[in-house]
Amino acid sequence: MKRLAAKWRVLLIYALLAGPQRPAALRRRLPGITQQVLTETLRAMVADGLVLRRVLKEESPQHVEYALTPLGRTLEEPLAAICGWALAQQS
Repeated sequence: MKRLAAKWRVLLIYALLAGPQRPAALRRRLPGITQQVLTETLRAMVADGLVLRRVLKEESPQHVEYALTPLGRTLEEPLAAICGWALAQQS
């Protein structure tokens, strides 16, 4: 539960379900997240094994993208169930 308790983690997982994305694309999908918080959260998720960081260009400026690992993808169904439950409660 601790892995998902941070404010932005679930939203980042949801955004990455669409496929690998670069940090700028993730920031556009998550209005309100700062660059620092995005970087820290992604680093922590990489350390937890939920997200994979892939370097696209080694030279400066470096280009990277992030994608869900197989472990991160296992969260798709539980998150869909939670979203479905939340939508049902709005009625």
